[in-house]
Amino acid sequence: MKLSDFIVSKAIVSELQADNRNDVIRELVSSLASAGAIDTDAVDDVVAALIKREENGSTGFGKGVAVPHVKHARVRKMVGTVGCSVRGIDFAALDHQPVYSVVLLLSPENQPQQHLQAMNIVFSNLQKDTFRRFLRQSGSREAIVDLLEEADQGR
Repeated sequence: MKLSDFIVSKAIVSELQADNRNDVIRELVSSLASAGAIDTDAVDDVVAALIKREENGSTGFGKGVAVPHVKHARVRKMVGTVGCSVRGIDFAALDHQPVYSVVLLLSPENQPQQHLQAMNIVFSNLQKDTFRRFLRQSGSREAIVDLLEEADQGR
C-alpha cells in the first residue's frame, strides 16, 4: 500500500483557512466531500466522530504533525487528505507544540486491517525529518502531491 492508494489529491488543502482543531477537521472532511470522496451528507457525522476521537486522546503526536483518523459506517472506501497551516494549530499535541501538517484518514468500519496499514504508511513517512520539513514548506497542492509521489517511490 502507498500514500497514493488513499490520499485524494483533489482534496489536499495546501493553505488551511481554519485556525483551530475542530474547524481544521471540518475543512478537511468537507474537502474530501467536495472532491467526491465521501458523501456530502456524511460530513457532519464524520466530523463529529473525528472530534469525539480527538477528545479521547489527541492525534497530534508531536513534531508539528497530527493524524486525525476514524473508522466510520458512512465511509465506503478508505480515503485521506493532507492539510497544511502556516500559522500552526493547537491540536493538544503530545509535545504541546503547534501542528503545521495534518494527515486525515477515513476508513470503513469493516476494513480494520487496511486502516492499520494506511496508518503505518502515514506514520513511517511522518517520522522522517525531511518529509515533515518538505511537507511544511509545500506551498501548493502540486508540491504536496509531488512529495507524496516521491515518498511512494521510496517504499
